[in-house]
Order: sequence, then C-alpha cells, then structure tokens
Amino acid sequence: MWTRIIIAASVPVQPECDKRFGMPDNVSLVRDGLIATVTLNRPDRRNSLSDPMLTELGAAFAELRDDSGTRVVIVTGAPPVFSAGADAGLKSSMSPDEKRQAFATRKSQFRRLFERANTLLENLEQTTIAAINGHAVGGGWGLTLACDFRIAAAEAQLWIPEVDLGVPLGVASTTRFVRMVGPARAKEIIMDCRRYSAEEARQWGLVHRVVPGHDLLKVTREYAELMAAKPFKALAEMKARINAIARTGMPEVNAMTEGFLDRA
Repeated sequence: MWTRIIIAASVPVQPECDKRFGMPDNVSLVRDGLIATVTLNRPDRRNSLSDPMLTELGAAFAELRDDSGTRVVIVTGAPPVFSAGADAGLKSSMSPDEKRQAFATRKSQFRRLFERANTLLENLEQTTIAAINGHAVGGGWGLTLACDFRIAAAEAQLWIPEVDLGVPLGVASTTRFVRMVGPARAKEIIMDCRRYSAEEARQWGLVHRVVPGHDLLKVTREYAELMAAKPFKALAEMKARINAIARTGMPEVNAMTEGFLDRA
C-alpha cells in the first residue's frame, strides 16, 4: 500500500510511514489542489523498481485515472536520483559478467508489472510531468517516456544499460524511443548503452526543459499550475488525439473527423 496525503497549498510535505510495517512506502501519492505528485520512495535503493514498487505504482496510477479532482500528475523520485531502474541487487564492485549473472538469475515479474504501470501512466487523461531530479537509468528513463512532459535537473544523467547486462529493453520502452527520436537514434541510445546528459536528451526531444537542480520542483510546480488552469476536457482530448496519431499515423480526414455540414 502507498502513502496517500491530501494537503493544502503551500504546506510542505514529508513522506509518512506505513503504520502497519513501520517503514516508508515504496510509492507516495500526494494531492495538493488540482495537482497530484507520485514519488518513487526507495532512496536507500536509489528508487530501483522492485516488484512491490511497480505494483504500488500501478495502483496509484489506477486510482488517479478515476480521480475527477486531479488535473495534473507529477512523477518524481525521492532524492538523490529519479530511479536506478530494475531492482537487481547490482553493486559497483561487480564485474560486467557478475552483473549479467545477477540479472539472469533474479526472480522478478518486472517486465509484466513495468509495462502495466507505464501503460496506465501513458493513458491517464490528466497531463503528466516527469520531474527528473537525478539519474534515470533503464526502466527509470523508460518511465519518464510515458509522461507527457519531462523536466530534468541539469545534473541528471540518463542511460539504458540493458544490452550490456545481457537483457533486451522492453518492447514498450523501445517503441517509445523509436517514436520519439527515430530508429537510428534509438539504436544508438539502446545498443550503445552510454550515459547522456540532461542537455543531450533535451536536444533530442527526450527532455523538454533542463533547469538547475535546486529549481526543479519550483519550475515543475509552476508548469503544472499552468496546465491545471487550462480547460481540462479540451486538454485531455488533445492529449488522447496526439497519442493515438503517434501510435497509428495520421488519420484520414473526412466528415467523421472534420464534422458534418449542417444542411437545410
């Protein structure tokens, strides 16, 4: 179960503890007026995406899907990073072969749970903003691609290490990369496995804005408020249209899409 908090504007928020288990939840969901913030909350594990976290993340997005009082959803990570990706117990001291072995032998429903949570996030009617407050690795970077907008701290780095770890990147994240930057650039990002700065990601259209880390939450909040002030139905309908066109190509223009002429 994740932490759910409803607060008044301008009141600082601290994640609560799960009273049943006496430890922080994997995901916190905070509502502040028309804006909800979903935070990956495993800082001791660099917000790595464990099965329980992905389950809670999916449940939080499902709850927001049916929440008529929320117009904008911010997704971020508990400092110091956004997310280190799949939780495989990797250590910096491991050799490349040891890291590949750790990935090969881990018991996880990651692919299934990750794609489920990402699909829920991408299909939310609300405008979604990823506040990339630190490194976004593998599935962490993939999670940001399911958001409508991405604002990154200048210090953040993003990379996809899956191929070096001996596993393929998931189909949905691969598709989003191809859709956003084209097959040639997607091959470079996914197959090369190198780290990219937030500014490089911005130049390729994978990040919309890069700001100093200490300004990230302020800038993200201001943009969220801008989106929340717009007519929701028109905004949600345009989001759905753009997503549909991105998936299937330009629809045929005819009377069904333009509207029928009133005739006497």
